[in-house]
Amino acid sequence: MAAGRRVRQRGPIALLCLLLAGCGPRVAPEQPPLRVGLAQPVLDIDPRRAADAASARLARLVYSRLVELDADYRPRPAAADWQQLDALRWRFTLREPRPDFTDGAPLTAADVVATYRAVLGVGSNAGGASPLRSELGALEAVDEVAPGQIDFTLSRPDPLFPARLTLGIAPARCAAPGVRTVPPCHYDGSGPFALRELSADRIRLQRRRDGLAVEFRVVPDPTVRVLKLLRGELDLLQNDLPPELLTYLAGRPGMQLSRAPGSSYHYLGFNLADPVTGDLRVRQAVAHAIDREAIVRHLLGGAARLAGSVLPPGHYAAAVLPQYAHDPALARRLLAQAGHTQPRLVYKTSTDPLRLRIATAIQAQLAAVGIRVRVQSNEWGSFFGDIRAGRFQLYSLAWVGITQPEVLRQLFHSASLPPAGANRGRFMSPPVDALLDAAAQAQGAAQVDLYRQAQLAIHAQLPYVPLWYEDNVAVARAGLRGYALRPDGAWDALEFTDPPPVGPL
Repeated sequence: MAAGRRVRQRGPIALLCLLLAGCGPRVAPEQPPLRVGLAQPVLDIDPRRAADAASARLARLVYSRLVELDADYRPRPAAADWQQLDALRWRFTLREPRPDFTDGAPLTAADVVATYRAVLGVGSNAGGASPLRSELGALEAVDEVAPGQIDFTLSRPDPLFPARLTLGIAPARCAAPGVRTVPPCHYDGSGPFALRELSADRIRLQRRRDGLAVEFRVVPDPTVRVLKLLRGELDLLQNDLPPELLTYLAGRPGMQLSRAPGSSYHYLGFNLADPVTGDLRVRQAVAHAIDREAIVRHLLGGAARLAGSVLPPGHYAAAVLPQYAHDPALARRLLAQAGHTQPRLVYKTSTDPLRLRIATAIQAQLAAVGIRVRVQSNEWGSFFGDIRAGRFQLYSLAWVGITQPEVLRQLFHSASLPPAGANRGRFMSPPVDALLDAAAQAQGAAQVDLYRQAQLAIHAQLPYVPLWYEDNVAVARAGLRGYALRPDGAWDALEFTDPPPVGPL
């Protein structure tokens, strides 16, 4: 078994060496773009609907935002300043100079109003509430009250409301009925990059301050992505690489590798409406059957920390949660108590090789306690569509960019079932609802305490099995300068990154 594992791990390396041996020199273009390899496609760049990680990260480059979050997840002004008028009203004033859209028009209050009304599902062309609606919490109305001034009205007090307004702003003209342009008008952003091309496997941006082209190329296979990096066809890779390829790259001349702790929360999710995974004892058995430390050590190369709360490590509202220790004997007893001595589960995941390898390891660990698992992998769009629609028993995914404790309401409140929120596992708990409702009304230390109580109550019911927070890893060709990893994995540093010299290494 060990020998077979070593052979499989050498496979990508051997393929790389074989393919590289026959590679000749390439002719470099005079003004090359900065080229970034992606493992997954961008599904929807529109900031009003960008719900997957790649789309949200790209939207941050193209669109400006009212509010940014600092390193402590506290809001700070970006395109606007704000003041609280009363318990239910906040006024935002656009800062000068205002960012311009790529057509030259400045950002206006009308653009802000149209964007947030579209997310609320208000307006003649809104088409219903956005999948991001729950991120806006108690927001009830958005109105322009004066040139450059916008009032946000809430249905209940929310002391942390400014931290919610981190969506990119699309032009108001995109909200007009019957708007059909090529390219779509919402491609026109006011952020540091202009979108020039968007297809299934390639996205081309242009940095507005100096005209540098940045291309994102979708290459699902990690070995092929690495091959393209070594041949000079890509300049930068971030994450989604197995540890043996990272080790190989670290030893190659002309490669620069950087690591930083990440905040992306990887988890197993259950469908609580299913007769098997809806049983808490089955979920507890799954949690105790998984040896997370072994998976981190052997499949992730130690580049992860065991997870607890969905809130990132160091977050001011994160609770310290008890770990579900690896205990196969306890897992078997729990299954016997539940009357499920050999339950059968379908585990859904993507076709990414590393995620498939992890799913296979979890499948083997669950089989050791009598849980029979069939792993079903699909390309990203189909897989993510199934999860959003609730077509699963068990799946693995990650939440990225979590910043505010109110996300607990979006993920676990009974009022947040899709499409109103992201409670995809149909978790229903009146005590948790009560804690989250009370937290939304509280302030300061009382609010933090309520959110921590809610995390403990959710963890006891196990709608998710926390897995780990994976480190962020970037591999770049020598000479690339200015790129820095963020805990949430965002690509914001591309605004200040210079490409390396062209040509193969």
